[in-house]
Amino acid sequence: MPKERFMIVPVSHLILIEEGKVLLSRRFNTGWMDGNYSVPAGHLDGNETFLQAMIREAKEETGIDINEKDLRVVHVIHRKTDHERADFFIQAERWDGMPKIMEPDKCDDIGWFPVDELPSNTIPYIRQAIENIRNGVFYSEFGW
Repeated sequence: MPKERFMIVPVSHLILIEEGKVLLSRRFNTGWMDGNYSVPAGHLDGNETFLQAMIREAKEETGIDINEKDLRVVHVIHRKTDHERADFFIQAERWDGMPKIMEPDKCDDIGWFPVDELPSNTIPYIRQAIENIRNGVFYSEFGW
């Protein structure tokens, strides 16, 4: 019988930057890191690419539309928590619509924050990713 292969959890994270500010949303009622800021994000559903998942999640969480040609991967974190995760941070150069809370049962605030003055309650690996993006660092690790 073949050995079961190791599995890693894939996650897409949206980076929207406008006039030196990054879009953050505050987690609410999710059971994980509630009350802390993150970027819009979500797990891949399977049978979709990281970019396709990002387009879907952006629409579900913020109501904006993004064209795949306007996306680029700007950072990757290999993260260890309860499971190992591959976090792809994907920046949209353009989008249609104004970001707003589309899932009030999971998010209680959304707003633009200076990239160099993130709220103190920003999730640590999100803070690390944003700092690395600002510094042109493509890959990092967290939680090891």
